[in-house]
Amino acid sequence: MLHQKNTLPYRRILLKLSGEMLVNGQLQAIDPHACHNLAVSIKALHSTGVDIGLVIGGGNLFRGMNFQTMGMRRTPADQIGMLATLINGIALQQALENCQCPAKVLSAIECPKIAETYTWQRAHELLNTGHVVIFVGGTGNPYFTTDTAAALRASEISADVLIKATKVDGIYNKDPIKYPNATKYTTLNYSQMLAEKLEIMDATSIALCRSNHIPILVFNMELLRQGRAQEILNNPQMGTLVSGD
Repeated sequence: MLHQKNTLPYRRILLKLSGEMLVNGQLQAIDPHACHNLAVSIKALHSTGVDIGLVIGGGNLFRGMNFQTMGMRRTPADQIGMLATLINGIALQQALENCQCPAKVLSAIECPKIAETYTWQRAHELLNTGHVVIFVGGTGNPYFTTDTAAALRASEISADVLIKATKVDGIYNKDPIKYPNATKYTTLNYSQMLAEKLEIMDATSIALCRSNHIPILVFNMELLRQGRAQEILNNPQMGTLVSGD
């Protein structure tokens, strides 16, 4: 199934989402309405003709750091987190299918009765036939974040940009939620982002994007919830664009 001609400045994107996108201020780990609304927004973006690969976190279900403080070892904590992304990915895939948007889950951890195992060849095949591809299971290894998984998958699918949805409208010199006088960057280069330790993403993911020349666009997740993702792609100054050395 092929979608229509691309009307955006990017041919293929990797969208990195927090598991919090599936929550709607309620106690449920996955809120059906939030999941549906997110799927509608992704479908609208997909309908512009852009190829969409997607990595979603699992923090709405499990935060390994919280359990590590209680004595759990890092490896099993990360493994539970990887399984949480699998749950989120299946929920989002079903929501997309219910919106008549073709979607497929590819998992870095083998779970053949639930999700197809990831290979880069299969990812390209699905993207080339108009599917939204949801990458779950992180990198398949502990000690790597979902940001690093997003940078890895962006590299493997030859994405033109890695787009990260966050709680704020870009990258700041310090936490704007805590510090009202924080200064927003509209553009940055990779080296500056690493040197200033701007912790919007971990250093491994930034370095991977730099080595593969993949720009990073950071924007407010509310724009996606509102179905306004096309605006941020056409006007990256609404967020922060990281590129170049």
